[in-house]
Formats: sequence, C-alpha cells, structure tokens
Amino acid sequence: MISVLFAILTALSNGAASVFQRRAAATAPDSSAMRLSLFHHLLRQKVWLAGIGLVIVAAVCQAVALATGPIAVVQPIFVIELPSTLLLAGVVMRVRVPRQVWYGVAAVTAGLALGMASAAPGGGHDTVRGSHWAIALVLTGLFEAALIVGALASRRNVRAALLGLAAACGYALTAALMKDAMARLEGSGGVLRLFSSWQLYATAAAGVGALFLLQNALQAGTLVAVQPMLTLGDALISILYGVTLFGETLRTGWWLLPEVVALALIALGCLELSRSPLASGKPLPPSRVK
Repeated sequence: MISVLFAILTALSNGAASVFQRRAAATAPDSSAMRLSLFHHLLRQKVWLAGIGLVIVAAVCQAVALATGPIAVVQPIFVIELPSTLLLAGVVMRVRVPRQVWYGVAAVTAGLALGMASAAPGGGHDTVRGSHWAIALVLTGLFEAALIVGALASRRNVRAALLGLAAACGYALTAALMKDAMARLEGSGGVLRLFSSWQLYATAAAGVGALFLLQNALQAGTLVAVQPMLTLGDALISILYGVTLFGETLRTGWWLLPEVVALALIALGCLELSRSPLASGKPLPPSRVK
C-alpha cells in the first residue's frame, strides 16, 4: 500500500527530527520557555535546522500517506519512528546497539502488529462536514488549554509530559486537517480547491503550534518523559479523529483486550527506547572494527 510506505517514510523522518530537536532545545535557557525567543535561540542551532528539514520531508510524505489511506491506519504506524531512528543511529555512528534498544524495538513492533491486526481500522470518507469541524476544534482547544495550564503549574518531567501530550494532540489535529484538505485535490480544479480551502491554512497553523509545544516539551524535561506521550498520544488521538470525523471503523467487543495489550507493549517499548543513550544523544563507545 502506498499509504503504508509513505507512513513509514514519515516515521523515519520524524523520529530523527525529534532527536535532533531535543539536542538543540536542551541548550536553550529556562527564561525562553513558552516564549518566541525560544525559536530565536533554536534558529542559530545547525542541528535544529537539520531537524526542521526532516520535518518538512515528513510533512510531504504524511500528506501522500493521508491522501491515499485512512487516518486510523496511517497515524498509528508513526509509533515506529523512535525505534527505527535509534537503530539507524547505531549504524551511522558505528556503535553497538545495546540490548535495551532491541527489547524496545521488539515491544513496539509487536505492539503495533497486534494493535493493527486487532483493531483492523478502515472504511470512512475523505471529507468532514463543517459543523463537525466546529465541534472538534472547540473540544480540541479546551483539551489543549487544560494541558498547557497544567504544564505551566508543573516543573521538569511532569511539564514535559503534559506539553508532549499537547504537542501530540496538535500533530493529530494537523493530520486530520491535512487529510481533509488533500481530499480537495480530487476532481476538476483540485489545486484551486485545495488552496482555497480553510483546512490547508489551518493545517499550517496547527502544525506550527504543535512544533512550538514540542520544543517547549523537549526543553522542559527528558526524552523519556516526552516521547511516550508524544508517540501514543498522536496515535490514539488520530484514531479518535478518524472514527469521529471521518467515520472510520475499528473492531470492538472482545477485540479490546488485545488492543489494550498492544498499547501496553508500545508504551513500554517507547519508554525503554527513550532511556537509551542513543536517544539522549550520548551514544555508547564505538564497537571495534575488525
């Protein structure tokens, strides 16, 4: 499937971008938290600019994936972004990948396979009624506001986790808006319809907002606190948008049991991977080359 292929490419680009952005954001002063001055600092970091380049590549791949497949299929695939990136980092930096990473990769992969097989997402339509968008945007705004208020009242990893979840919600909203916008390309005058749709510009606004929240999350705490909330939050909220806005279907009933097991495996795997030296930017010593 084209959608699956481009979802995997999106995950690869986003995973690498998260690690690069974390390294840059960690050097920002505390006084720049939740301020536009944070971007002024980051724009001078080459590693952050490299991460932004990967974000742009990921956005293009995601647009193709969402235009060719259901959001409930595409977005959950993004849980592989961290394990795939860490394995790639081990190869590029010529370090021995620790057993901890392999356990995390196995857990995430098994969880994704079990979850997709159990839920069997599919169906649905490509566009959303305006009234449905109005309700979704209001509820999303209230949820985001609650997370941000809670984050501002917290410190360190608790703040990072809450902002990570807020960023995940922003990215999920971006994906839903992008899918609705890309549907305008079908039929005659598709390009004109795309650029005249409010969904396209809302996609850009939501994406920038999510990026801002992610940078603050990465600055506030460790990747261990941010990544599980970001990864699982994006997948679950995207599925919620797929079901409620696009009419996509999931298996329920007794299938909920393996689906919960799948979520637990993915969460444990992401947590284990986030603790890896490769994720923190402090790789293990290089392995000997014979």
